[in-house]
Amino acid sequence: PSELLKFIAGQKMSALAITDHGNMSGAIEFYSACYDAGIKPIIGAELYITNGSRFVQPGQPPQSQKNFHITLLAKDKTGYENLMRLSSIAYTEGFYRKPRIDRESLKQFSEGLICLSGCLHGEIPEALRSGNDELAMKLASEYRDIFGKDEDDRSNFYIELMDNGMPEQKELLPKLLELAKKTGLPVVATNDCHYLRQEDASSHEIIMCIGTGKKLADPDRLKFATDQFYYKTANEMIKLFSGIPGATENTLRIAERCNLEMQFNQILLPHYTVPEGETPDGYLRKLCGEGLKKKYPEITPPIKQRLEYELGIINKMGFAPYFLIVWDFVEYAKRNNIPVGPGRGSGAGSIVAYSLGITNICPLKYGLLFERFLNPDRKTMPDFDIDFADYGRDAIIEYVLKKYGEKNVAQIITFGTMQSKLAIKDVARVMGFSVADGDRITKMIRQGEPIYQAVNTVKELKDLYRTDENIKKLIDNARQIEGLKRHQGVHAAGLVIAKDDITKYTPLAKSVRKLAGEQSIITTQYNDDALIKLGLLKIDFLGLKTLTILEEAQKLINARNPGIGFDIVNIPLDDKNTYKLLQKGKTAGVFQLESDGMKDLLRKLRPTVFEDIVALISLYRPGPMGAGMLDEFVSRKHQRTGIKYDHPLLEPILKETYGVILYQEQVMQIAQKLAGFSAGQADVLRSAMGKKVPEEIEKQQDIF
Repeated sequence: PSELLKFIAGQKMSALAITDHGNMSGAIEFYSACYDAGIKPIIGAELYITNGSRFVQPGQPPQSQKNFHITLLAKDKTGYENLMRLSSIAYTEGFYRKPRIDRESLKQFSEGLICLSGCLHGEIPEALRSGNDELAMKLASEYRDIFGKDEDDRSNFYIELMDNGMPEQKELLPKLLELAKKTGLPVVATNDCHYLRQEDASSHEIIMCIGTGKKLADPDRLKFATDQFYYKTANEMIKLFSGIPGATENTLRIAERCNLEMQFNQILLPHYTVPEGETPDGYLRKLCGEGLKKKYPEITPPIKQRLEYELGIINKMGFAPYFLIVWDFVEYAKRNNIPVGPGRGSGAGSIVAYSLGITNICPLKYGLLFERFLNPDRKTMPDFDIDFADYGRDAIIEYVLKKYGEKNVAQIITFGTMQSKLAIKDVARVMGFSVADGDRITKMIRQGEPIYQAVNTVKELKDLYRTDENIKKLIDNARQIEGLKRHQGVHAAGLVIAKDDITKYTPLAKSVRKLAGEQSIITTQYNDDALIKLGLLKIDFLGLKTLTILEEAQKLINARNPGIGFDIVNIPLDDKNTYKLLQKGKTAGVFQLESDGMKDLLRKLRPTVFEDIVALISLYRPGPMGAGMLDEFVSRKHQRTGIKYDHPLLEPILKETYGVILYQEQVMQIAQKLAGFSAGQADVLRSAMGKKVPEEIEKQQDIF
């Protein structure tokens, strides 16, 4: 939204509203961007409303049932929560081709909302266009009664006026003004915006073709009647509605009445019931103490000190319930013989998690940092990624649903974006290129590489762009839509748990998960980034086939060798025969080591210690490989290249990776050793580097 906000700021407009069709998915990103730019954000939605019951599907009695558009804006927190409830009801109760509300739900959740009568497809405009003035009067009266007035006698229902250059709008305008005069309702001019600039209309047509599976050459494709659905300047809007008193002035009055203040980075943990007489902090400490005795034959001072340090931070930040919630469902899995992974991601850096059995990796042994998981200088929700055997994942989710209440738990929506290759492919089809021609262009672009970069660096593509006008149009059109959201789906693992009805925090949607067939699933409308920003508890429940395979392998070993009591957890990490197999690339079926590229790398590196395997998995990624780190690491491992340290203090940090800065933990340790950063400050630096935010990196450089 940065270009849009620059335009709004340049126009000296004080507020901006979002009213997406049928959903609120962009609300959090929109609110944050507006707030940061000093522009008042107004959260709204253009919902679909049926003139019958939301529970009756069109085509069923009554035959007259039809869907219309209605514009709703949240004035305050109550209005925002009601808007989320209405949007959720539209999906969970009224979905039939479109998410729909009805008059009953609107009456129930109208408080705190301002309602506009809608576009040409609004209920009142359609009544007027069909010549049914009596129905239009009746509807206007109903909507006025539903939304009522403020304490200062200002109506919460407005007659909406639009002019996007369509003859139908111009014909409707005097009828709307006459209705407003008869009913005493205020009017407001709005701008039905679908793209930023007038010249973006062609890109919008391409997006519509992508969404409907059509080509630009199709005569029956869905398209807008004019190229006037862009963000008009203040002067353009004033000129369009100059003869109508109050039409543009009321946009400011509505903006003044909309004062939603959203709270971000809160901690909205669900309630965890501890045994009678216990507190969450005390119960967590008790469980950790019991767990440590099982994990360590002797609890040495460093172990005790690390536990006390972590518990101090966890308790101070109020996260004891979080650890108890995760411990509880992990324990459920273990009680029901569902294999649990040893630990994925930054959560493996916590000795509290290790003592609770959430992870099975000693962070002290491997030099893992707690602050990488939970930064004491930045209050953000910790995030465990928990692996379960794939066959047991659904049972664990069912347990969580029952424990915390189905109304308080939801799966998470995801959005696929039009990355460079997909944008080229989609636009090529829409423009009528053959599949072969589209594929020819996409093959010239590396995965994840922006289109502009490929055009500047790939000679063949650069030549085509300069000499072939059709290819130039294709690439230019693809660049216009690159990065936009294309489709929605269901997060492969994410679940969000609220402390009460989840629709108080996020609207719900109906998304499709493609398994053996298409399966509709109720999800949040907000993606995981938005949910985390709100402070909701999001946990990834990963179903991993590898854990199922390992469990079966362990059973087979014990069945064929009775009495040995083989346990995969206790296998030695220095077994020479295992390293011989790894050095030969014999890793079929081995998690993360079975691809052809990884087998080739294993043969080059010839790992001799466990840390080599860890390094290998970290190096086998586009960034390190593109930077030549992989070859450098192999060369240093086999002493073909000398190992140098830019400072003596770096040697103990980088020794096990042959002087190569490979892990984020090493970045944090270097910042602490060389620049005196606290662990929390070092994590901020790590985060800035990981997200590649230039402004933050520059700021951190000055501090360093």
